[in-house]
Amino acid sequence: MRLSQFHLATVKEVPADAEIASHRLMLRTGMIRKLAAGLYTWSPLGLRVLRKVEAVVREEMDRAGAVELLMPTIQPQELWEESGRWAKFGPQLLKVKDRKEQEFCYAPTAEEVITDFARNELKSYKQLPVNFYQIQTKFRDEIRPRFGVMRAREFLMKDSYSFHLSQESLQQTYDAMYQAYQRIFTRLGLKFRAVQADTGAIGGNASHEFQVLADSGEDAIVFSDASDYAANVEKAEALAPATARPAPSAELKRVDTPTQKTIDEVAAFLKVTPQQCVKTILVRGSDGLVALCVRGDHEVNEVKAGKLEGMPGESVLATEEEILALTGTRPGFIGPVGLPAEIPVIVDRDAAVLADFVCGGNQDGSHYTGANWDRDARVTRVEDIRKVVAGDLSPDGKGTLHMARGIEVGHVFQLGKKYAEALKATVLDENGKAQVMMMGCYGIGVSRIVAAAIEQRHDDAGILWPEPMAPWRVAVCVINPKNAPEIAEAAESLYQQLAARGIDTVLDDRGLRPGAMFADMELIGIPHRVVVSERGLAAGTLEYRARHEAEARAVTLDELFSLLG
Repeated sequence: MRLSQFHLATVKEVPADAEIASHRLMLRTGMIRKLAAGLYTWSPLGLRVLRKVEAVVREEMDRAGAVELLMPTIQPQELWEESGRWAKFGPQLLKVKDRKEQEFCYAPTAEEVITDFARNELKSYKQLPVNFYQIQTKFRDEIRPRFGVMRAREFLMKDSYSFHLSQESLQQTYDAMYQAYQRIFTRLGLKFRAVQADTGAIGGNASHEFQVLADSGEDAIVFSDASDYAANVEKAEALAPATARPAPSAELKRVDTPTQKTIDEVAAFLKVTPQQCVKTILVRGSDGLVALCVRGDHEVNEVKAGKLEGMPGESVLATEEEILALTGTRPGFIGPVGLPAEIPVIVDRDAAVLADFVCGGNQDGSHYTGANWDRDARVTRVEDIRKVVAGDLSPDGKGTLHMARGIEVGHVFQLGKKYAEALKATVLDENGKAQVMMMGCYGIGVSRIVAAAIEQRHDDAGILWPEPMAPWRVAVCVINPKNAPEIAEAAESLYQQLAARGIDTVLDDRGLRPGAMFADMELIGIPHRVVVSERGLAAGTLEYRARHEAEARAVTLDELFSLLG
């Protein structure tokens, strides 16, 4: 590729709403251009990177035995009604009508469509197991799209779906996909962790997320310092304390806290630590409001809480109006002492071993000191309902937990029979009896990988691509080609020799000044830069610099070939 024949449009200034490095750099390099909120055009430069990622994903999926197909992005309402997700998926589901007033949605995922395909195409157990995949555009109507392609509304995704007659078969394919994902992210040069995860809106049983480690990541992940345990913070279990609850030793007293609502404010005012306080959150349960109680220095894990018996599958905070109507108290002063009897009180394991604690007084402007469970406050049941924190014991009993930030780029699920049962997807077993198939689901955010790689690998000058993702591996830069034909000829010869060796090379023959040309190559992150100049030609050398190195050096042609392999 010759840059004089390519569209490369780098810029210095970016919009103020470009908050993270990948968004800024993808705009500065011209990889993407915004069309509307969460919608981007991928330029020729951006598309080259996207296709590099796509190629690695496709190679490893094929290697793992998956079979590629392509499904529509527009899906009929009827399928989503069969699965029960037309109403349940939520406002992220973009619904549209055709000229006949029939309703469709723009695919955010494809469980319904692939299950419909399978129930029509698969008839016998002899056709199983099978794993179908596609690399296709998806759309989710994010309420606040941000961070460029990191959280766009339209994105490119690899999604695959496997079908089985037994849990053993499903587990085998799940393990194969897990290993394929390990190979994909390793080949792409990313630092990542596979973590245990919640299944979320997709549903199902076991699942793992693949998180690219980056300080800007939206997801909190935890890992043990003494084992390979790792999990999303939503999934990680907080083990029960080894100590028993002490006997009460203080009298229950109501104290005035006229303006103190938060745990930190109350603790400072009463000269206690947050660990001596109990925080009470009222949420909507299946049959009315539920009180969730955690220690003052902990946070409620809404995902864990939403999965408990008596909860609707998600933990939704009660409104101030609902709380006031039932308790007569405003948020900030709610506590477990004296709550109405119809409100279940679910207490976290750590909060359950507190004695003589501080809590809300269920009266505006007051708190209790010296509160104790059972004596003063009901306990409906004790559960793990908090987010883990750094220093907690690892759930596998080995070491303690550390925290990191991650960007989710892949997710694998064991769906079980959820969708196959809903859509009546069956095959005949060896006895001729109809059996509902089991399913696995395996997704990779292809476009998000591009942004995640930049978040992980950049400096003040621009992007530092892992070589498998770079738009070109080598840039041949020509100094003053118009006034020195022999320089242009030498550069062209080098370009042809590199291409003949299968090295993806771009020839920068735009005639820019060296400073501007080198700045562009650093900005767009080309891993290897080779400069052909009059001085080097006279000396029989080339100027070489790796993108991650601070200084350039003179090399011979043979040395260059050796460096590039």
